[in-house]
Amino acid sequence: MGEFSRKDYISHLPQSIIETILAKVPTRDAVRTSILSKKWRYQWATMTQLVLDEEYMGFSGYRNVSKNKILRFIVRYFLLHDGPIHKFKISTLYSISSTEMDTWLLFLSRKDIKELLLEVWQSRNYWNSQSRNFWNFRTPSCIFSCQKLTRLKLYRFKVEPPLGFQGFPCLKYLNLFGGEVTIEVIENLITGCPLLEKFKFSNGDNLALTVCSPNLKHLTVRGIFKYIYLEHTPSLVHLILDFTSLVNC
Repeated sequence: MGEFSRKDYISHLPQSIIETILAKVPTRDAVRTSILSKKWRYQWATMTQLVLDEEYMGFSGYRNVSKNKILRFIVRYFLLHDGPIHKFKISTLYSISSTEMDTWLLFLSRKDIKELLLEVWQSRNYWNSQSRNFWNFRTPSCIFSCQKLTRLKLYRFKVEPPLGFQGFPCLKYLNLFGGEVTIEVIENLITGCPLLEKFKFSNGDNLALTVCSPNLKHLTVRGIFKYIYLEHTPSLVHLILDFTSLVNC
């Protein structure tokens, strides 16, 4: 009986197929594919989408996994990654420090980031009696230098654009959930995003909001507002208003 031979199909898969496989599996499993063959060793390091949450990272029993282990994984991933990152999402119940968050965002600001979704808790998890809310991250100024952003979600961030900020010229989706932001900042963000199509804002506190956005199609506003004025929104097709206090609309 002749010698049995096996062909290494894994090593000879087309590059497009490899990229599709890596995009479909959890990030942590994508890194583990480096053991499959020499060709696969650093394939994960060029992935353009990084979704980092407990479920997607493969930590099925994440409640039994230490926070430090997850943070070490994220740092190592960033250090070894090569090429652009078009999408970055982190969603975790673990508290993250401002220093860690600032470091990640500085790295991403240099990676041609297009989609940025941040849903995290800050380590200083004390109750703020004045705002009746948890302490929020101060948005690092490097985020506002990401001029290729098309999608941005900030969960419990204190949004303070730097002086001279002119807006996001490519942004189409903006979601500000909770956090701290003035009415001036909101209105300037809207007008500074000429391609904006979808805007969600939650946790308004007795604000009077004027929305001027010619391409806006979907608007969702929740919180305590005096009024909302739709000054120039000819493309608007979907509107959700959930106001605790509404004087005029």
